[in-house]
Amino acid sequence: MDQNFMKEKKILPLVISMALPMVLSMAVNSLYNIVDSYFVARISENAMTALSLVYPVQNLMTAIAVGFGIGMNARIAFCLGAQDQKQADQAAATGMVLSIIHGLILMVICLLGMPKFLSLFTDNEEILSMGLTYANRAFLFSVIIMLGISLEKVFQAVGRMKVSMISMMCGFIANIILDPLMIFGIGPFPQMGMAGAAYATGIGQFITLLVYVVFCIFRPLPVSFARENIVWNRALLQKLYAVGIPASLNMALPSLLISSLNGILSAFSGTYVLVLGAYYKLQTFIYLSANGIIQGIRPLISFNYGAGEKKRIQQIFGTTLALTAGVMAVGTLLSFLIPGQMIGLFTENQETIQIGIKALHIISLGFIVSAVSVTCCGALEALGKGMASLLISLSRYAVIIIPAAFLFSRLYGAEGVFAAFPATELLTAVFAWIVYKRNQRC
Repeated sequence: MDQNFMKEKKILPLVISMALPMVLSMAVNSLYNIVDSYFVARISENAMTALSLVYPVQNLMTAIAVGFGIGMNARIAFCLGAQDQKQADQAAATGMVLSIIHGLILMVICLLGMPKFLSLFTDNEEILSMGLTYANRAFLFSVIIMLGISLEKVFQAVGRMKVSMISMMCGFIANIILDPLMIFGIGPFPQMGMAGAAYATGIGQFITLLVYVVFCIFRPLPVSFARENIVWNRALLQKLYAVGIPASLNMALPSLLISSLNGILSAFSGTYVLVLGAYYKLQTFIYLSANGIIQGIRPLISFNYGAGEKKRIQQIFGTTLALTAGVMAVGTLLSFLIPGQMIGLFTENQETIQIGIKALHIISLGFIVSAVSVTCCGALEALGKGMASLLISLSRYAVIIIPAAFLFSRLYGAEGVFAAFPATELLTAVFAWIVYKRNQRC
């Protein structure tokens, strides 16, 4: 398969053709997150709170998988752009083996650590029991998650975005269908509650991996996973982890943020923890769609970087920034037009809904400006500047927002935590632009 279209096709059609399949699959992914939470919320508010407390750890696992996958993606696309087939094959094969190792390690750590982790945020026995019921089943699929996401990034690296879209959507749709069947015991399924939600998620992830494997068999990739391409070469490992570790940390930082904010908000009321959990489910519809654009352009930037097409990289960056800002503008409009309906997906309590509406109004003020930091992070990862991207994410998810949320909560109560979001996005956007421009010249 010839990947030269990445440096020859006109910019806007190229970006759209690469990004649109990923935007669609990410939109379905976010829909799955919302539907998953919707059915869990039908069990009880305690069930939704339990899911909200487990979510940061799930997000951490996904972050490590996606982050390392980005390292594979960037390395494979760069090598293909530089016409180095051997290095591309080695990055693909070695990366897949490392993904299996990562999955096994994370499964053990998460299963052993969840009781202590959940007890940090609640002493409610029902919430603890529901959280452990879900986590102890969901994390059994850790290796499957790692392999599925790694294959996703390999397919994206070679420009086969539609395959990535089809595979992910098959898993998401299966999960959406299985959720009510397994949670409430419809048809041949027994009523399993939180366990059913976890199994539905795991089966969906397995189906995604299975579809990727089928495509690999019947439409082979332009890179090889053959055993002889598995090498424990220090230079290769450094290349993979130089992008993979910062990218994983970038993706994992929201988990640190959510856990920190849960700690601050739990001092006021469990209702605020539920609202924050509901917001993070809703914002995935916006940010995952924007992330779909970033996933689409990341291999384009890496390929053109390897091919020495610097002017083309800047054109791709500018187009991506405009498209991402457009997605964020849609998110802002939805947050002001139908906030009650969105929060109402997760609770029927009118007091909780009113708190959620106010939270959405405040937080969404920072959506559009956040397009700058989102685009800069993605472009820097594609250029192999993982640490520069990490600096931006650290500012956005830790260095600025956590102290601001703590301070604002002391001044304005729980609502001050929500006000920290737009303030952080503005400051981070300025910092991200400076970091990107400096690294662009390097």
